Amino acid sequence: MATWHGDGGRKVTGGRIRLHRKKKRKYELGREPTGTRLGEEKKKVVRTKGGGMKVRALTVEYANVTDPETKETRRVKVLGVVENPANPHLVRFGVVTRGCVIRTELGRAKVTSRPSQEGVVNAVLLKEG
Repeated sequence: MATWHGDGGRKVTGGRIRLHRKKKRKYELGREPTGTRLGEEKKKVVRTKGGGMKVRALTVEYANVTDPETKETRRVKVLGVVENPANPHLVRFGVVTRGCVIRTELGRAKVTSRPSQEGVVNAVLLKEG
């Protein structure tokens, strides 16, 4: 079923808009969340409004991890999802979102990019201790 990002038949003031006067528009149509998981790299290119392109990462295997002390960035393998403050259930399914903590070859790192909208996982290494 399609996701609708319309106003729900309400004005800014909270007053009702009778939907027979204002119908649902194609530009208010949304998409299902991607739910980027761990696995062999798979990406999908989606056309956006205005003709732009958005790369969606369906599955990821590697992350660009930056060490804040040395300012060095390395491409390392993602071993798993440790925690997700947005939704603890996403940890169980191994879904990578912005703000989640992942386990990498270098240690734990916090994801700073939006993999389902940018197609890449960027993360910052966390201090252990």
